[in-house]
Amino acid sequence: MATRRRAGLPVAAVLLLAALLAGGAAADDASSDDYAGAPSSPGCSNKFQLVKVKNWVNGTEGTTVVGLSARFGASLPRDIHEARKTFAVLANPLDCCSNLTSKLTNSVALATRGECAFTAKAKIAQAGGAAGLLVINDNEELYKMICSENDTSINVTIPVVMIPQSAGKKLKDLLDHGASVEVQLYSPNRPVVDLSACFLWIMAVGTIVCASLWTEFVACEQVDERYDQLTRKEGPNSGTNYREDKEIFEISAKSAIVFIIVASVFLLLLFYFMSSWFVWVLIVLFCIGGIEGMHVCLVTLLSRIFKDCGQKTVQLPFLGEVLTLSVGIVPLCVVFAILWAVYRHASFAWIGQDILGICLMITVLQMARLPNIKVASALLSAAFVYDIFWVFISPLIFHESVMIAVARGDNTGETIPMLLRIPRFFDPWGGYDMIGFGDIIFPGLLVAFSYRFDRASKKGILNGYFLWLTLGYAVGLFLTYVALFLMDGHGQPALLYLVPCTLGVVVILGWLRGELHDLWNYGKIQTENLVDEP
Repeated sequence: MATRRRAGLPVAAVLLLAALLAGGAAADDASSDDYAGAPSSPGCSNKFQLVKVKNWVNGTEGTTVVGLSARFGASLPRDIHEARKTFAVLANPLDCCSNLTSKLTNSVALATRGECAFTAKAKIAQAGGAAGLLVINDNEELYKMICSENDTSINVTIPVVMIPQSAGKKLKDLLDHGASVEVQLYSPNRPVVDLSACFLWIMAVGTIVCASLWTEFVACEQVDERYDQLTRKEGPNSGTNYREDKEIFEISAKSAIVFIIVASVFLLLLFYFMSSWFVWVLIVLFCIGGIEGMHVCLVTLLSRIFKDCGQKTVQLPFLGEVLTLSVGIVPLCVVFAILWAVYRHASFAWIGQDILGICLMITVLQMARLPNIKVASALLSAAFVYDIFWVFISPLIFHESVMIAVARGDNTGETIPMLLRIPRFFDPWGGYDMIGFGDIIFPGLLVAFSYRFDRASKKGILNGYFLWLTLGYAVGLFLTYVALFLMDGHGQPALLYLVPCTLGVVVILGWLRGELHDLWNYGKIQTENLVDEP
């Protein structure tokens, strides 16, 4: 088949690979996880909780610090109105590992990590009359303060909280210079119903539905039942007479398995050699794919709305004949992507990232296709095992979840952009709900195939497969968020829920209808019929 925009195919393949890397974690980035390996004993069985540390310097409110409570000590109030302001005082000695000389009565002691156990620090601070203890970590991570195996009975009645190094150093410097510092400690509950996750759910399901219907209803193309390929409708409503063959990357069973193996190797390389420049490569690839995706979507939409725009072409050096509309739209897409890259850390950057991501996924789902359920089973089953292994099993080998570590961009200050995200507007902890592109694209390939199969087989909505697979994906994604809630925000391998709810549905439905053979060998059957015709 002749193709146009040949450069788009390798970009699509690379972005499919990158999408799979970010596909394992439908997650939020503000969780308060427990640590099952921590010793539990009387007085040392608290659940780890994120803690808000509000502070005032000489009466002026400063930036709220997020800390982590210890396995031991008193619980903190959930409501800010139940928490009381308390003056902060530096421990002396600063590591709080020996008898204190500073006056701590009814104050919160500020101490650094030292040679003694956390429980020893807490006992010494409590003996000195402190109302609480803030421990400054030696890095930006929030270390889980647990009890040792020798601590059989802990009697700590004050709250103990770990805070990051930068925040602790700032408070320490203020106290060293004689400033009056007050703190207020509390640990608010997260909302039971996460409305931001609902919006993300709508975005994911809507992207798949839009991509599946895009070819026929937006691009004005229809399925040719005889040749099983897409052809442009001719007529007054076609939007353009500028005929171009549509480039298609048809996935095979062999390429699906190879793809998963390559993705696993690349994931390990990212895990061991993660650096800011490596993430920057992914950011550049995301911008290139986003520009291509936005350009294709905008040109298609505008050609559909303004029919004359899709008929005018212009000759350009090196590029040949291109749509005049493309010449005007490409610079806008480039500027949009560059602005997102420059302001990607801003509070509003998620909007640009989601727009680029949705356009990219719609375009990829037009360019990459599954020929039948046989290939779909190979791809989704391999992705199913891949997701579970790198999220749940990899910690047993690598001491942490490889997938989640890579998705977070640990130690780089950057995160992989191949995901949709939306702020948790109604959560006191803030953060983002996220879903990787792989959790949309891979089930989306199957849903899009079901729509093409329904159209080619002239099936209705109820006796077809598209509606039921769309509902299956929606239910699977809902189950993912239920699991995310039950697991206190731990990243979940979304394909664990999505594959059974999509691939499982089409296989069972096809078997019950007696059409599983047709679904399994769909591409081969059409080719054989074509050859048999006189």
